[in-house]
Amino acid sequence: QHKDAYQVILDGVKGGAKEKRLAAQFIPKFFKHFPELADSAINAQLDLCEDEDVSIRRQAIKELPQFATGDNLPRVADILTQLLQSDDSAEFNLVNNALLSIFKMDAKGTLGGLFSQILQGEDIVRERAIKFLSTKLKTLPEEVMTKEVEEFILTESKKVLEDVTGEEFVLFMKILSGLKSLQTVSGRQQLVELVTEQADLEQTFNPSDPDCMDRILQCTRQAVPLFSKNVHSTKFVTYFCEHVLPNLSSLTTPLEGVDIQLEVLKLLAEMSSFCGDMEKLESNLKKLFDKLQEYMPLPPEEAENGENAGNEEPKLQFSYVECLLYSFHQLGCKLPDFLTAKLNAEKLKDFKIRLQYFARGLQVYIRQLRLALQGKTGEALKTEENKIKVVALKITNNINVLIKDLFHIPPSYKSTVTLSWKPVQKADASQKRASEDTTSSSPPKKASAGPKRDARQIYNPPSGKYSSNLGSFSYEQRGGFRGGRGRGWGGRGNRSRGRIY
Repeated sequence: QHKDAYQVILDGVKGGAKEKRLAAQFIPKFFKHFPELADSAINAQLDLCEDEDVSIRRQAIKELPQFATGDNLPRVADILTQLLQSDDSAEFNLVNNALLSIFKMDAKGTLGGLFSQILQGEDIVRERAIKFLSTKLKTLPEEVMTKEVEEFILTESKKVLEDVTGEEFVLFMKILSGLKSLQTVSGRQQLVELVTEQADLEQTFNPSDPDCMDRILQCTRQAVPLFSKNVHSTKFVTYFCEHVLPNLSSLTTPLEGVDIQLEVLKLLAEMSSFCGDMEKLESNLKKLFDKLQEYMPLPPEEAENGENAGNEEPKLQFSYVECLLYSFHQLGCKLPDFLTAKLNAEKLKDFKIRLQYFARGLQVYIRQLRLALQGKTGEALKTEENKIKVVALKITNNINVLIKDLFHIPPSYKSTVTLSWKPVQKADASQKRASEDTTSSSPPKKASAGPKRDARQIYNPPSGKYSSNLGSFSYEQRGGFRGGRGRGWGGRGNRSRGRIY
């Protein structure tokens, strides 16, 4: 007779509001006593989860974890994942809490439901399931997030990463880099391999295609925090030297206010510190050297075609030169005779003239910046103008140190500098590599072109140009892929739609 009574409760879902409320409460309460009616009970509760009355829906959702026993758990996880598409905030929070509670019962079973929807569900469900993983996994205790569970997450994530958008890729890297088992050297190496695969470094580089550029930048941003003396950046540095640098001037981005060239050079500079043995080192150093020369002008009176003659002075792009000089310095130490044995005497002489001209201009700027910042502390240094000057002083000091090294006979590669956008103290490995943006629309004041004493009397210091974006770009938030899924990183194919409980 109890079975008949339970059937009456199940039939209550077809009744009025009062019957439905009672059913939402009693179906889960007695569920465990009637295993032969399990399917009917779960389906009845699902009908209540889709009821027009929001209070009935909430009650039904709240009780769903009670159905998550044995073989039913993955199905309940699948259902709850689909319910993440709710636009009612209270309902959405109930779904989140229900998912977290069944996570603690059986993490792998719950993940099975989540990943099933990520791979096959509707776009809104996929998006919210990925967001759930990226925000909630890190809150779960160690006894839930066992090594076995983490391995399952990695295995399933690899399946998803076969077809993702840029935004999804960033979220999955956040999920995976937070796993305890991937904090080791071999774990970071695995993550770098995943990023390298996504970057598709074998592809033909097309500088005029924003999707191609976005993919490379997005992947490189994810890879940079993973590199270390044990996890090398060689493949990325090689790709940048061979394909990106020669096309630097033609790079494009759909984002306004982003200096794409500077961001590329910053990424290259950060990676160059962790480059291992490179196959075509001399050839790539040559490309880096050629690009550096482009940004290190000859003194005006020595320009061959007279373009810079008269009062017009070449612009010194300090931010660009810091990155290029640092990268050259890092890779140059692997082939220390590059400047002396690999370049002809004429080229070396030309380079030294450029270095000398740049260094003289630097001295003027460094003096001016030090004078401007002299005696300023605390709040005074926090004004936008002074922030710019502090970073500008870091940039110019860095360039100065590196140029001095190259003036040694033979050139030396022993000095160490901290890139201007990086924190000076040794950053903890778990911290983000990027610092906050420091932006301003006004560059530092141009150096005075007045007469200088002694030999400097005939020297007009070049005008300087600091990038208005002196800080580094945030690796997670900048950029992205144009359009929705189906552009940029490939369409995800035709997936089934609708309720698949």
